[in-house]
Amino acid sequence: MAQAARTQRDLLSLLNSDGKEHPVENTFALVTLVLGAIAALTTLSPSLHLVSSWVGLIGIGTGLWGQFISSTTGERFLLIIGLGASAFGFYLGVAFGGLIG
Repeated sequence: MAQAARTQRDLLSLLNSDGKEHPVENTFALVTLVLGAIAALTTLSPSLHLVSSWVGLIGIGTGLWGQFISSTTGERFLLIIGLGASAFGFYLGVAFGGLIG
């Protein structure tokens, strides 16, 4: 009975909440989250509009594909956060100068 009460609290157990491993889906979720963070943080400097707009656009693409193939709620949660940050970085990057310098 002690084994039933024990739970794991690491990131992979939250992403793999159905008990199965999803390496491709987890990779898409984490890559989208990292790209969204880069896109959002590079908007703080308007001179980095090329980086924020291109990284944001790639983050939107990986986030949408990740949503299409995601299996668990944890993956979808990270994907939505990454998609929002990527879209924020993309739109501000386009507003500051666009995709082409």
